Amino acid sequence: MTGMSDTVYAEHVPALAASALTGPPEGLAAFPGRLVDWQRVHGRHALPWQQTQDPYRVWLSEIMLQQTQVSTVLDYYTRFLDRFPTVADLAAAPLDDVLALWAGLGYYSRARDLHRCAQDVVARFGGEFPRSAEQLETLPGIGRSTASAVAAFCFGERVAILDGNVKRVLSRVLAYEGDLAQARATRALWDIATRLLPRENLARTMPAYTQAQMDLGATLCTPKRPDCPRCPVQDLCAGYRLGEPTRFPIKSRVLKRSSQTLWLLWLRRADGAVWLSQRPVPGVWAGLFCLPLFDEAADLAASVGREVGDEGLHFLPMFTHVLTHKDLHLHPVVHDWPEGAADPALPGRWVDAAQRASTGMPAPITKLLGDGQTRLF
Repeated sequence: MTGMSDTVYAEHVPALAASALTGPPEGLAAFPGRLVDWQRVHGRHALPWQQTQDPYRVWLSEIMLQQTQVSTVLDYYTRFLDRFPTVADLAAAPLDDVLALWAGLGYYSRARDLHRCAQDVVARFGGEFPRSAEQLETLPGIGRSTASAVAAFCFGERVAILDGNVKRVLSRVLAYEGDLAQARATRALWDIATRLLPRENLARTMPAYTQAQMDLGATLCTPKRPDCPRCPVQDLCAGYRLGEPTRFPIKSRVLKRSSQTLWLLWLRRADGAVWLSQRPVPGVWAGLFCLPLFDEAADLAASVGREVGDEGLHFLPMFTHVLTHKDLHLHPVVHDWPEGAADPALPGRWVDAAQRASTGMPAPITKLLGDGQTRLF
């Protein structure tokens, strides 16, 4: 098999879409069976969400695993199920409780969508997840790949996934020249992924095949140093035969990193309470409780009737918090609130140490407040 050009794919996208139920591309008939056999022997089997076909638990793991490493997700997954053992429990919980439990996992829109989705499952489907990818995709926060993963794992539906690992595996096997920054090339890859799906014993093969693609991408077909000698489809891989598997997948548009400087107003009372405000949606740390944020030090000082340089404003060392595509340069400023004074003229409320343990806060703010009592003063 040779690499397929952008032109070839562009010309055949409509045909591919119309022929999603045709056989696999030439030379790849053995591909699904090889992956299924490999996964049973060499794939991952001990992860907690692999021990169930409960769509609630599988869906929860799929949402948590988006842009997040397995090692990070494990503890959060267990804590979530302890607190919200069913989708009805999650739907009935206040959003602030969900955000508090999610704090530190990042991408907080996932937590808000998780809560909305649970409420939709209860309201629209009587607390039972729908059994088809098509219906699952109508729920908040569930895209095509997540819907397909839940449907394949839990119900054996013959539907393709196309997360980052799968895009990499298929692009290398095909030596796929389509630019995945372009929607047309991605649609064509979806169609090929569908043609490669198993066709028999779907209740057994679809969960194994779906997991195999994820496992192969996570353990052998890695972004920078693929372990080609151990790959079960090395002899089928056009990228390997070309001698340049890491050239694939092709994606021309790369998100540029940006940076932002913010000033954090750390108001604290003698009893240890701090003033927290809930962040607006959308925005940085949307929906979480945070120290009030300001773009300029002068605006921060003015919010408490001060000027930069006044006594009573303690400027702490700047630290940087790294988000996926942005660096936040954070400048904490401590101000001790006078005893008996009226509350600050800022949105928010006083939160004591005991309450902070159950309040959803961004991870760097939790760490700052936790460290501050001993490290800073």
